[in-house]
Formats: sequence, structure tokens, C-alpha cells
Amino acid sequence: MADQPAQNPPAAAGEAEKPKTAKQLEREAKKAAKLAKFQEKQAKVAEKSEGQQKEKKPKKVEEKKVITYDLPTPSGDKKDVSVELPAQYSPSYVEAAWYDWWKKQGFFKPEYGRSLDVPNPKGNFIMVIPPPNVTGSLHLGHALTNSVEDAVCRWHRMKGHTTLWVPGCDHAGIATQVAVEKKVKREEGKSRHDLGREEFTKRVWQWKNEKGDRIYHQLEKMGSSLDWDRVTFTMDPGPQEAVKEAFVRLHEDGTIYRSNRLVNWSCTLKSAISDIEVEKRELPGCTELPVPGYKNKIEFGVLVSFAYQVENSDERIVVATTRIETMLGDTAVAVHPEDERYKHLHGKTLIHPFTARKLPILQDDFVEMEFGTGAVKITPAHDPNDYEVGKRHDLPFLTIFTDDGYIVEGYGQFTGMKRFDARKAVLQALMEKGLYVETKDNPMIVPICSRSKDIIEPMIKPQWYVKCSDMAAKAVEAVRSGELEIIPKIHEKTWYHWMEEMRDWCISRQLWWGHQIPAYFVTVTDQSFPPGQGDEYWVSGRTEEEARHKAAAKFDVSPDKIKLEQDPDVLDTWFSSGLFPFSVMGWPKQTKDLELFYPNTLLETGHDILFFWVARMVFFGQKLLGKLPFKQVYLHAMVRDAHGRKMSKSLGNVIDPMDVIHGITLQDGTLTLMCCVLMGTGTFVTNCGMLQNLP
Repeated sequence: MADQPAQNPPAAAGEAEKPKTAKQLEREAKKAAKLAKFQEKQAKVAEKSEGQQKEKKPKKVEEKKVITYDLPTPSGDKKDVSVELPAQYSPSYVEAAWYDWWKKQGFFKPEYGRSLDVPNPKGNFIMVIPPPNVTGSLHLGHALTNSVEDAVCRWHRMKGHTTLWVPGCDHAGIATQVAVEKKVKREEGKSRHDLGREEFTKRVWQWKNEKGDRIYHQLEKMGSSLDWDRVTFTMDPGPQEAVKEAFVRLHEDGTIYRSNRLVNWSCTLKSAISDIEVEKRELPGCTELPVPGYKNKIEFGVLVSFAYQVENSDERIVVATTRIETMLGDTAVAVHPEDERYKHLHGKTLIHPFTARKLPILQDDFVEMEFGTGAVKITPAHDPNDYEVGKRHDLPFLTIFTDDGYIVEGYGQFTGMKRFDARKAVLQALMEKGLYVETKDNPMIVPICSRSKDIIEPMIKPQWYVKCSDMAAKAVEAVRSGELEIIPKIHEKTWYHWMEEMRDWCISRQLWWGHQIPAYFVTVTDQSFPPGQGDEYWVSGRTEEEARHKAAAKFDVSPDKIKLEQDPDVLDTWFSSGLFPFSVMGWPKQTKDLELFYPNTLLETGHDILFFWVARMVFFGQKLLGKLPFKQVYLHAMVRDAHGRKMSKSLGNVIDPMDVIHGITLQDGTLTLMCCVLMGTGTFVTNCGMLQNLP
């Protein structure tokens, strides 16, 4: 390079070495300095590396102190406000002791500062709490609900209105029974059937008494200005009387009736559930889903084709199904009457490969000629469409599953199998008989029980129903006319859609926890009366004695010849919840509260239970009292996680309001954050300030 010094040629033998120039000496000095600096740096790196190998002392973490109010203040006494406030704001200090004093002073009661006998010229404001399920504790979804309602109530008090906000709790039939059953199984290794109904119900009441107070404690800690003297549990004596009264009245006028028809059946719960408790999951094709009671996932979203042999012929008819196990209950095959492919088979029969049952080839317009082979298997006892076909053609209705989902007697090798194990076994048996055709992907909707996550099985069961068409029409008219206002208005469209698509409501549940149905099956002990089985042998009564006299009058015999057996089923939880706005006021008794505080002013709740709860209250209010239960319905938005799911104990994405209020330890906070981040709620938790007391 041009800027480098020319190197001296080696000295000849005997020739003296030439002295270095000043520039050469300067450059050598710089080079030596650089080398020394490099060696010094290397030494420091080595020293640092050696130091890192030594054990580090943990840093001291100074825990932030929570300033609390420690002055001795008996519960209900006014807080001492003469002392100097702490320099640092502390919610624990500021909020201590006040709530008990507010309650003792009666600030939350409508009677405070006035006589209810004298009308308030400024008006009244009445609201009931959406009663939370007595299944443990509240989460932030409940906290949002009660914060909105508390703000509304306090605003009306400040305006001088006579204000009542009624607290309460729901017995939550299915959820509570499942929780207690799991507890008994875990701790004692027993089922509810091992204990018996009476003993099991005692265990549920014990569990309720232990857990129920926690919800009320949470509401108090949130500062909710509820009238605790009017607190109501949906299994209290008052609501129980209201339920019996409502059922008997509606049964007597024909609104409630009993019918043996297809229902949504949960084999896990061994109970029917209503249409709105069924989640419909869309599958794009072959999909494996977990099912309670099965170790391995079960395949759904496929269409299996197989053939039925025509009797006394070499011909076959190919049919297809997404539930191959149900072919055990087939009682016919249907084709379109105009389908040329099958006209020569009209009047012929098919042979069932496993039972030798003869299946008629029916002609019915409901069959789509262009779909599949144009031939449809008919299983009247296990499919809604087939049920209607079975009624039209007077087919046998063969139930092939037990209540807990096993194949019933009479099906040879398949008897006693679990339904989805039978699915594989039936397919294999069809292959062995040469009747299997093909399996292909099939986009479909799978009905899932929202409570148990079991796959719904359509089953024929005798159940109690509420006729809803007339009540739904009145509910629609109430909103259209403006008599009932839904806020925000965007939910009116949903209201109209549900009401116009309304089917009769199945209200019986095969549970032990809840309001036992006040209906009795009648047996007349007089030998001149043949044993009865039909719906006409059922009577309802507020008491067994009332039911006995009804039955005696109905069959024209003396009461001593009447034997009664009460229906063991209980009512759907939403039945008693639908009575809540007036059962908490003492209905059916003509109480002072009922006179003053019904109808309510406002119903505030989440939009997710617009149909579950709000519609049922409107139905019963108009039907039983001739008045809407409230004038306005305000529906707030939902607290959801990052995946759009609302808070749910079953999903594990809930946050306890007490952790938001009091803060939590580093260990518990880290665990909660990890769970919530996994569930997609990490951002929400952090923004709520849950970790306010962490260092």
C-alpha cells in the first residue's frame, strides 16, 4: 500500500544495520500501545467472566406497604374521619368500615327518609339484580353488571326517587347439581344415586350455604347499594310458592301441557335441555371432537353410505348418514314419489341386516331427488326430520339408546355398547356383510350441550312444555308499540327474530336439585278403572291434597280411591328466574311490596341472556299479572377475552373482582397472569391494575 513504509532490505554479511527513521520508531510505538491496550481489555474480559461464575447475591426487593385503616371500629359504627389521612392514597384505608355503616343506617332501602305510605312526587325507581348462579364466586363480568346497576341506582337516589335494588341468587339447577356430584364423587367415591335423592339434596343445601354467602360478600366489597333486607334465593319458601302457583295456573288454562316428543338429550346429564342451551358447532368436514365419557376423540363431519337389500330381490338401495349407529333404529327408507329410479320399488320392503326387520319403501315429498342417491333412511326416534316423517306415515318409533347413551337390549352384538363405540362396530359389521359403500367428508353442524359439552342426542321423552306462540306475539307487540323499550335498539332485531321463530319451551329437567314439578300421576284404586297412561292421568296442585281432590273430581270417585305419584323431574331454572321481578315482591300474595314496586322500572343485564331470561320474564309478567315486568331493558356489552369469548368458569378465563380490588401477591399474580395470557386475557388483566400491590 502507498501509505505503508518501505521495508529495509536484509543487511549484507558484515554490513552494519541502518538506524530506523523517526517515522518508523513512531509507528512501532503506536503498535506497541495498541497491543498493550488489547491485552488490558482481554484481561478485563477474563476477570469479568470469572466474576460471573461466582454466585450472585439476590437483589433486595422492597415490598410496597399497603396502608390500612386500623382504628377499632365496631361493625356498623361510623368511621372516625377526624384522624389525619395518610400521605399516600390507599383504597384499603379509604373504603374501610363505610359499607357496614351504610347498611346499618338503611341508606339503600326505599324506606330511608320517607314513608312508603306517602307517594313520592319525584317517582320511584325499581330494579332487580340478575341473580348470579350459586356455583362459587363472581367474576369481572358480574362486576361490570353490578357496577353499571349501582351507578344507575345511586343516580336515581340523588334525584330524590324512592329507589329499590333487590339482590338475590339463582339455584342454577344443572350447574349446581353437577358441581356437587363431582364433589361427592371426588371426596366419597359415590354417585348421587348411591346417596339417594333426599340425602343428595341435603348435600346440595350444605354446599349452597357454604358457597352462597361468598357471592353476597363480593357484592358488598364492590360497594353495591343493594337492599339486603329483601335478598331472595330462588329456592326460598316465597319463590317456591310462586313457582307452584305459576305452574298450576298455566297448567289449568292449557298453557302448560305434557307431551311425548323428541327432545335435546344430554347422555352425560341424563336430562333434556332446551333449544337455547344447545351450541351449534359448524364443521368443515372430517373433525375429531372430545366427548365426555370417551378416552379418545370421536370422528364427526363424515357421510357414510351403505346399502339395504330389497326383499326377495338382488337389488339394493344405497342411503347415507352422518350417524351410522342410528341405522339400528331405522324403520323405513323414503324416496320422492316422482323419482323414476325407484318407482318400480314402490310398495316393496327392505331387510335390516342386523335385526331382519322389514323396512317399507315410502314415498314422501320431503326427499330431495338431487341430493345423494335420492333415498333417505328414516329413524323416527332419533332425528327431528325423521320424527315428522314417522308421524305422517305411522311408523314405529324405536329408541335404541339408554338414558346414559348405551345401546338397548335386542340388538345382538351391539347391545350394551356406548353409542360412539357402536358407531365403529356398526361400520365394521356393514363392511363384513358387503353393505358398506363409502365414507366422505361432509360439512355439518354438530349440536353440543352448553352445560356438559356432550353431543346432543335427539330422544323421545315425555316432557312438560309451555306454549309460547301467544306470549311471544304479545312480547313482539310490546316492543313494536314502544311499551317496552330495548336499549340499544340494535337488539330489537334479535328480539323479533327469536320471537317469530319461537317453539314451545320444554321446561322439565331430569334432575334432583331444583323446583320439583307440582304435577301428579293419578292411579284410581277402584278395579272398575283400567290403569291409565295418557296425559289425562296427570293433575297439578299447589299441594298434594289439592291435587288429590282435583283427581277425585276428574274421575268422579272419592279422594280415598286416589293414589298420587309426583313427577320426580324438576323445572328448568329459567322458569323460576322468569318469575323473579314479582316473586321477590311476595307474589302470589298481595303484599305491600308487590303493590308499590311492580312493575319494575328497568332491567339491566348482558345481551347474552336476552332470550334466556329477559323474554321469559316478559312472558310471565304479561301472562300472570297482566303487566310487563319493567318498562326498559338496558343491555350492556360483554367482558370478553382476546378470542372473543365471554368469561366462563368452565373455560378458566375468569378473574375474581376481589383480586382487582385488593391486589394479589407476586406468586398468585404471576400464576393468574400466566393463566389469563394463555386464555388471551393478559392485556385486560394488566389494564385493570390487578397487580397494583406488586413491587
